[in-house]
Amino acid sequence: MSVVEMNVSGQTKARADAKPILELQGLSKSFGAINVVKDVSLDVWPGEFVSLLGPSGCGKTTTLRMIAGFIAPNEGRIVLGGKDITEVPSYRRDVGLLFQSYALFPHMTVRGNVGFGPKMRGETSGVIADKVRWALSLVKLEGYEDRRPNELSGGQQQRVAIARVLAGGASMLLLDEAFSNLDAKLRGRMQEEVRELQLRLGIATVLVTHDQEEALAMSDRIVIMNGGKVEQIGTPKQVYSAPSSMFVADFMGRCNRIEGTLRQDRRAKAWYLDCGPSGTIKLETIPHPDAREGEECPVFVRPEHLRLTQSLENHEGEGLKGRIERVVYLGSRSVAYVTLEGNIPLQVHLPNKPGISDEFSIDRPVVVVPLPGAVTPLPE
Repeated sequence: MSVVEMNVSGQTKARADAKPILELQGLSKSFGAINVVKDVSLDVWPGEFVSLLGPSGCGKTTTLRMIAGFIAPNEGRIVLGGKDITEVPSYRRDVGLLFQSYALFPHMTVRGNVGFGPKMRGETSGVIADKVRWALSLVKLEGYEDRRPNELSGGQQQRVAIARVLAGGASMLLLDEAFSNLDAKLRGRMQEEVRELQLRLGIATVLVTHDQEEALAMSDRIVIMNGGKVEQIGTPKQVYSAPSSMFVADFMGRCNRIEGTLRQDRRAKAWYLDCGPSGTIKLETIPHPDAREGEECPVFVRPEHLRLTQSLENHEGEGLKGRIERVVYLGSRSVAYVTLEGNIPLQVHLPNKPGISDEFSIDRPVVVVPLPGAVTPLPE
C-alpha cells in the first residue's frame, strides 16, 4: 500500500468522529456589478489535500484569498478549527500561505526568512533556532542557513518558502499556484516532495491551480469551479471518470463528443448508438431511465479509451469508420487526429511501445473502437 493510499484510508476512518478543519458556508464575493464567487460551500477535513481547479477568472484565487483573510466576503461564513474567522484579520488567522512568487525577503538569509514568523510573535532565540532547524530539515535544506534568496535555485527558494510557513506553526496550508514558476521537470519533483511532506505532517492543505494533471496527482479531492460557482466536488477519479456536467467532462483532460441516435436490441437487452455513415457503437448502460429508440443522444469518450484497427472484423460490426488526418508524437504516446465519416473530428491516444513501428499512416482508412464501458452519455 502506498503512502497516499494509507493517508486516504486513514482519513476515511477519521471522518466518522472528526469535524472539518475548514468550513466555507455560502461564500459570495462581488467587485462592483461583477459576481466573482457565488455561494461556494466546502468542508476540508484534517490532513486532507484539496485543490481548487478551474480556468482563469473562475473564482478560485478569490476564494483562497477570502480563506487567507485578504478579501472579505459579501456573504457567507468561514470557520477554521470550529471558530468563525470571517471577520478576523489575516495576521491572526491560523493559516500559512505559500505565494506563487515565494515572497522571500531578499535582504535576509535563509535562517532569517524561516525564523521571521516566530520572531514577530516574540518567541525566544532558542525556540526560533529549534523551529528553523526543524523546518529546514523537513525540506532538506540543512547547511543553507546563511545563504540569501539570490544564491538559491528556484526549487530551493520554494523549499525556503515552505519551511517559513511550517516554522510559523499554522494548522492549515494554502498554496496559490505554488508550482507555476518552475520548469516542467522541477515542477513535478516539487509536487511530489510537497505532497509527501503534507502527508507526513498531516496538515490540511488547499491548493489553487489551473493545471489538471497537478490537481489529479496531488489531491484527495478536487473542487472544479466555473464562473464563480462550484461545478463538482469529488476524488480525482470521480471528476475525471464521472463528470457531473459537460464543462467538467471537457475541462478534465481531452474529451471526444459524439452524437447519434439510440437503437435497442431487445433480444440482447443492449443499447447502441447509431452514428450514421461512420457506424455504430455499443452503450454498456442505458443512457437514462426514460430512454427510447430513435432518441438523439450525445456521448463522450476519452481519447485513451479508444483504439484503432484496420477493419470491423472481430468487433461484431461495432466501431466508427474514419481516416487519419495527422499523428503527433508526444513521447510516451502519440495522438492520432481522426475524421469520422460524416465529418466528425476525434482524437485517439496511442501508446508508444519499444519495437513497435508506426502501424497507422496519415490519410489511411481506420476503424475507431471504444474499450468496454468507455462510452458515457453526456450529463445534461
